[in-house]
Amino acid sequence: MKNQAKMFAFLTVIYLVLCTGLAAQTAGEKMKPDEQLLQEAKLLIFDKKWGQAEQKLSELLNRYPHSTFYAQALFYKGKCLSEQPGKELQAWQAFEEFLNRRDKPESLVEEAQISSLDLASSLYNRGQTSLGRVLTDRLNDQSRVIRYYAAFKLSYLSDKNLASRAVPVLKQLMAEEKDQELVDRAKIALLRISPESFKDLQSSSESGDHRLIKIRIYEKGKKTASVSVNFPLALADLALQAMPEEDKNRIRQKGYNLDRLLDDLAKSREKLVRIEDEGNLIEIWIE
Repeated sequence: MKNQAKMFAFLTVIYLVLCTGLAAQTAGEKMKPDEQLLQEAKLLIFDKKWGQAEQKLSELLNRYPHSTFYAQALFYKGKCLSEQPGKELQAWQAFEEFLNRRDKPESLVEEAQISSLDLASSLYNRGQTSLGRVLTDRLNDQSRVIRYYAAFKLSYLSDKNLASRAVPVLKQLMAEEKDQELVDRAKIALLRISPESFKDLQSSSESGDHRLIKIRIYEKGKKTASVSVNFPLALADLALQAMPEEDKNRIRQKGYNLDRLLDDLAKSREKLVRIEDEGNLIEIWIE
């Protein structure tokens, strides 16, 4: 009996030693230098220490070009760079390099695509017009999430010719999607790009009100309207959301409350609102 107890104790010790050795070996494998750098960078990212995290990731990328964590390091480096003013172009390049790798983790692809679009849009508006192709190319992406997001980003561009490339995607979204919030976002984006795009849509019939809001803007000294816009009354709220904030403020400074103005117009078929601003004339009515 004692011999059996001794044997059991001996085997138990051997088992614990073996387990400890295996655990140490496993821990050693988990703490390879490249992975350790990645984990340290992630902790720094969690603390929003973007510069320090970027240094760790750059070290990983430079020292371990064949690391299995290389693609992840590129992704997180892009994130760190995007949080540092003045490094937006480098951030976009990091995300694009990540997206072009075959070994990229699929779980990070959509976030990288969205980050790339955000950066490309911002850089385009700052003069990096060559990045417009990034936005238009993504209109044909296999993922509808990315197609829609690219269309939304294009709608904010000051170059309306380029932005108009998003119109087919936005119209398709409105025709196929069931999510009303998403559909409303598409309507707002269309209004930003071209209010005339609504002429082929039947949105107004959904509410039973077929009247149109008509807006004409005449520049100083000109008899022909420089801006002529018609859109369904049912989309008035969306039109207000689509209007640039600086334009809203300019109208408010003239003493006009846009919400009340549209409400008053909706109650009358004859009322015409005229807003004069430094020789320019804005006329708004409903018919």
